[in-house]
Amino acid sequence: MDEKFLKVDEVMQILGVSKSAAYKIMRQMNDELKKKGYAVIRGKISRKYFNERFYGMKEEI
Repeated sequence: MDEKFLKVDEVMQILGVSKSAAYKIMRQMNDELKKKGYAVIRGKISRKYFNERFYGMKEEI
């Protein structure tokens, strides 16, 4: 398991959403990161950023 990034299947399982909904959420988060100047990997989302956005856990990326 890749500890730094979540893949679509993990996002689906964590949030209990469909694959298309998980991809939409990941795309939205990656767009937010791009606007902040970070490089992103299509189809993956930073685990730290995901936790910050969904659970309010503040950690620097």
